[in-house]
Amino acid sequence: MKTNVFGYKGHESEGSMQDFIFHISTKILFGEKTDQLAKECSSYGKRLLLVYGGESVKRAGIYDEVLEALKGLEIVEFPGIEPNPRIDSVREGIALAKKEKVDLILALGGGSVIDAAKAIAAGARCEDDPWNIVLGTCSVEEALPLGTILTLAATGSEMDAISVISNMETKEKFGWSSPNVLPKFSLLNPRYTFSVSRKMTAAGVADIMSHAMENYFSLGEENYLADRFAEGLMKTCIHYGPIALEDPKDYSARANLMWAGSWAINGLLSAGKALPWSVHALEHELSAFYDLTHGVGLAILTGPFLRHVLSEQTKAKIAQFGYNVFDLPDSGNEHRDALKAIEALEDFFECELGLPMSLEEVGIGEEDLATMAKKILLQRGAPIMGFAKLDEEDILEIYKKSLKR
Repeated sequence: MKTNVFGYKGHESEGSMQDFIFHISTKILFGEKTDQLAKECSSYGKRLLLVYGGESVKRAGIYDEVLEALKGLEIVEFPGIEPNPRIDSVREGIALAKKEKVDLILALGGGSVIDAAKAIAAGARCEDDPWNIVLGTCSVEEALPLGTILTLAATGSEMDAISVISNMETKEKFGWSSPNVLPKFSLLNPRYTFSVSRKMTAAGVADIMSHAMENYFSLGEENYLADRFAEGLMKTCIHYGPIALEDPKDYSARANLMWAGSWAINGLLSAGKALPWSVHALEHELSAFYDLTHGVGLAILTGPFLRHVLSEQTKAKIAQFGYNVFDLPDSGNEHRDALKAIEALEDFFECELGLPMSLEEVGIGEEDLATMAKKILLQRGAPIMGFAKLDEEDILEIYKKSLKR
């Protein structure tokens, strides 16, 4: 038996779907359901910690709307959560939650805010330093209840038990998970994403697609249904991403992207698979060093990663990606079709989403690449065993291939 990143257990019979347990208890309030927030929060108590980021939720009017909906409840505010949320902010939030004796954590924002809120919820019921929770040396036996109000379609943190936290002092960024921090409820109002900037909308689309691709690019098990789910999610992003960029207030585009983001990483696509993720491991190291927007880093790295791992074993799956996601014709040459599939993905990221496609474009040079490649393997204690085995030399080569388009 083995357990994947989401905690699902499966056997390793070659060519068969893995065994799994799939259970998501998050209650989703989709659409204009803000008037139900007070009722949902009251199920867990009257005193809540409202966690959010900067001024964007206030400028968009979302903050005032939420506070109006929460009238009658006691609210303690904790603003200032950063993109790539820091462990220092988590520590501050935990101290405030304990001091104010809150009953519930309510996250208002995107994945960064929700990830920080998960760590705060866990740390508020633990006496150990929260970085030990992130490192996995301290188990999460219980946590404060968590609710979320999503304002950015990207990470899917509103419907999973995963959190990613950065330690800028040590230049480390790790994901951790616990079923105890799975949100009790999440409000998904597509209107709350209308004000998301063009850059962050595009990065969010790349992030959603990357979650689907990390599950999709696998070998060794027959999971036809999961692959068709993943292809549908990616095609949704390809269809609605450019529409949302052209018209930020297109409700259908925002709604479809928001819902795709939740299902891309809540375990649906990984159920029946047991494959470690590859590109996320490389990007986490990149943004730990350079504080890069996660979706941008993923877009830059994915093409070079796929080119690096293209082989006799992987070419059929990459070619299938081109046929089924980008509707490319089957030329009868899988290797050539796989290359065209990678080109189609990069063209979509660059031409349709307007994302940078090289490290050079975001101001990153070669100086730290070898250090990052070494750190990834030291932290893991073993090569990345995903779609293809990646050792230190492989990781460094992918980074180098990402320097220029």
